[in-house]
Amino acid sequence: MSQDTFRGVFTIPSTPFDEDGAIDWGGLKRVVDFCVGCGAHGIVWPVNASGFPVLTDEERLKGMQVVVEQTAGRIPVIPGVQGVSAPHAAMFSRRAREVGADGVIAMAPYVQELEDEEAVLRYYQAIDREVNVPIFLQNHTRGSVFSVRTMVRIVNAIEHVDYVKEETLPVTHKITGLIEQAGPKLKGVFGGAGGRYLLLEHPRGVAGQMPGCHITDVVVRLWNALEAGDLKEAKRVYGLMAPLFALETLKGSNYPEVLRRRLVTKGAYSRLSVSKPTQDAYDHQALDDILRDLEPLFTWSDGPVLYGTPEGVKGSSDMLNAGDKGGVDTFDRVG
Repeated sequence: MSQDTFRGVFTIPSTPFDEDGAIDWGGLKRVVDFCVGCGAHGIVWPVNASGFPVLTDEERLKGMQVVVEQTAGRIPVIPGVQGVSAPHAAMFSRRAREVGADGVIAMAPYVQELEDEEAVLRYYQAIDREVNVPIFLQNHTRGSVFSVRTMVRIVNAIEHVDYVKEETLPVTHKITGLIEQAGPKLKGVFGGAGGRYLLLEHPRGVAGQMPGCHITDVVVRLWNALEAGDLKEAKRVYGLMAPLFALETLKGSNYPEVLRRRLVTKGAYSRLSVSKPTQDAYDHQALDDILRDLEPLFTWSDGPVLYGTPEGVKGSSDMLNAGDKGGVDTFDRVG
């Protein structure tokens, strides 16, 4: 697939694992189909919400082909080609080109920060030499945090760097600075952080959002409301999804657990925690309440959403049964 500009919700498939920690490749294909079925405008894999730091190079290289082939041209695919060095990122970029990616995205090296702007330029030049598709510069705290001035220089100095995904604070001010200072070479700025700031980013002119995929259909609904100028609906949808942001601090578990509950994947296994569940009983009750409010907004379904605490999670049975005794009322579900 080829297109002149990218716009909309470019969602990030989570990488599913089995109970032994191996990638569930069939599960990844199903997650891709879920993303497309939820109305995503593009797919981005593997980046932070995909759990890329715990993937081997071989898994990333194989996964690029799996994701591109499963998407099958239905929407654009943007592989994450970030590396620990310029040659490392160049290797992933070559693979993205080989599998027919529609673009690539890369934050700066994420183990050792680059120490000067010239090293940053050389890093993105190494990526640029390997591809003939748009490059997204991802500004994230996991890599070297860039100023607006540095990003403007990269965009205008390197041929294929046409987009920025901005995720550092103050994100809104950086988005405005980029749009005002980069000139026509910059085709668009995307937000991240799961859509936390989208209500504030959209009026500033963002081209899209790159969230984790677990509620892609809800984020698409939020985006479409903003695009239509329906601020009332946008605020309503945002209010329903916002409580999930607190659970996203539970590294490695929130996205997979929501996907499990939505019957997209078989389990919520993570390579970050294998000895005990990351979410406790209180987290699961909170998730029950949040998903009950969000369920009317879901456009993708393969059966009823799963509710309740999974076996093996300890907690107060009195608290867990609070919903049956009155508990906390859910939000207004009108719409």
